[in-house]
Amino acid sequence: MRACVPLIVAILCSLAWAGKLESCASRCNEKFHRDAACQCDHQCPRHGDCCEDYEHLCTVEEDPEEPEPFRELEEEVLEAPANLYSAPSSCRDRCHEAFDRHQPCHCNARCPEFGNCCKDFESLCGHEGFSYSRDAITKEELQSISEKIYRADINKAQKEDIILNSQNRISPSETRDQVDRCPEPLFTYVNEKLFSKPTYAAFISLLNNYQRATGRGEHFDGQQLAEQDAFLREVMKTAVMKELYGFLRHQNRYSSEQEFVSDLKNMWFGLYSRGNEEEDSSGFEHVFSGEIKKGKVTGFHNWIRFYMQEKEGLVDYYSHIYDGPWDSYPDVLAMQFNWDGYYKEVGSAFIGSSPEFEFALYSLCFIARPGKVCQLSLGGYPLAIQTYPWDKSSYGNGKKYIATAYVVSSTR
Repeated sequence: MRACVPLIVAILCSLAWAGKLESCASRCNEKFHRDAACQCDHQCPRHGDCCEDYEHLCTVEEDPEEPEPFRELEEEVLEAPANLYSAPSSCRDRCHEAFDRHQPCHCNARCPEFGNCCKDFESLCGHEGFSYSRDAITKEELQSISEKIYRADINKAQKEDIILNSQNRISPSETRDQVDRCPEPLFTYVNEKLFSKPTYAAFISLLNNYQRATGRGEHFDGQQLAEQDAFLREVMKTAVMKELYGFLRHQNRYSSEQEFVSDLKNMWFGLYSRGNEEEDSSGFEHVFSGEIKKGKVTGFHNWIRFYMQEKEGLVDYYSHIYDGPWDSYPDVLAMQFNWDGYYKEVGSAFIGSSPEFEFALYSLCFIARPGKVCQLSLGGYPLAIQTYPWDKSSYGNGKKYIATAYVVSSTR
């Protein structure tokens, strides 16, 4: 019997260690552990292998994730002052804001769960029609709805519609070199019949409505405003956006399609100032059309825009650092390029997706995970999207405009 004691102790210790590796208790920010049943490092949300208590134990203690080499350094977002509010102990103009450890109290979807809401949270934010703690959108729900949106994208390009010539792949450390390693264009062929589809045509009509230099105010005439409404009208006819609206209504985020469309118009097309106190930017301009600030390209995350500018000789494709795992469209490419004299160090974009597909996924992530990495699933493959709200101005009870949205990815 005595000979069995060491064996029993070893077994018990092993079980205890295994139990430890199923929790993030005392493991937040540790390095990737190959033998662990689940992980607690910064990258586990992107790989979908976090322990169940990761978000509860680790994320409330962390700063918002910093950009990594694959991610973009959206400088205009990061330059925002730490304290934008005259009354940081209040939820005035802060409903839906991302968690910020430097704030004395919070106004986000999970503050009731952690007991750190500001005192006026219910009175200022509660009337929006849903309980934050009860109706917070889970990772599993995000993955489920993103798969439905993926399957619903019937307007996407087929394999024969696009021929890519991705050429040289470089390491993230080489992106600052500004060296053209690809002598040929990225797009060898695109079936432009795609562009006659209603959502494509409505999308393309918007791209020439903007001045790309920040600091120069945008002024829309009646036709341009009508084009915004036409785009929203066309995308809302698609199965992709019907899936998104149905999901968000089920989550009690919107009570009617009219309310949903109105909010989309504000968050995407509402103007704000990135420089010189001019209303010179919007989420749509930044993400889909692209901007120039301080001599650099910012935003510009759309394959249609890239193709059209490359066709006109205004975009010179340099290289790429990431090519998604998909063997059909939509795919994802993270690339470097020169846009009419200005360099883009890392620009991720879906390739071959319909306009409504990108619009839906970015909107979903901005609504569900503003300022955070948003974990999705497309065709069984994990994909993450990062969004940031524009914190210097707001609309409609403190709601934030979209500052940027883009695909992120990395490998351990």
